[in-house]
Amino acid sequence: MEEDFRVIRSDRRTIGLEVDRTGRVVVRAPRFARDRDIERFVEAHRDWIRKQQEKARAQAARAGELKKLTWEELEALADRALKVVPERVRHYAPLVGVTYGRVTIRNQKTKWGSCSRQGNLNFNCLLMLAPPEVLDSVVVHELCHRLEMNHSERFYREVYRVFPAYDRWNRWLKENGGTLMLRMPE
Repeated sequence: MEEDFRVIRSDRRTIGLEVDRTGRVVVRAPRFARDRDIERFVEAHRDWIRKQQEKARAQAARAGELKKLTWEELEALADRALKVVPERVRHYAPLVGVTYGRVTIRNQKTKWGSCSRQGNLNFNCLLMLAPPEVLDSVVVHELCHRLEMNHSERFYREVYRVFPAYDRWNRWLKENGGTLMLRMPE
C-alpha cells in the first residue's frame, strides 16, 4: 500500500485507524496483533483513508484562511467552559444513571472529551464554539463510558436512550470540528 502508517500498540482489543490533521495514518492495535493482520486491515480501509486524507488537505488549506484564537480568547473559552460544562454533566449524569469524578477543561488539539476508568471527565474548551447540542452530545457520550468503556452496541444504545439526536450533533462535530481545532493558537 502506498500510504505509510504508524502503529501504536496497546491493551485495546480491536484495530482502529485515524488520520491526523497532517494526513498521516495512525493504526492503533492490540499488542498481540500480527503485522500482516494490521496491513490487511489498512488495505481493506484504503478508500476511507484516502477520503480522510483529502479532508485533512482541505482543512489545511482552510487553516490559512482561519483566524486563530489568541491565548486570551482561549482562556476566556476555558473560563466559560468551567461554568457551563460541569452544569451539563450534573444534568445528564442522573439521566445516564452514573456517578463521576473530576470534571476538567482542557485545551486539546485532537480530542473533544475523554473518560478515565476512575470516572474523571475531560472536555475540550473549544466545545464552547459549537452549538450547545454538540456539547450535550459529547457530555452524554463521555458519561456513557461510565457504563461501557468501549464503543459497543450496548454503549451506543445508552447514548441514544439519553440523547436521541446524538447522530445529528455528532455529524456536526465530525464535519465542523476540524475547523474549530484549527483555531487553536500555535
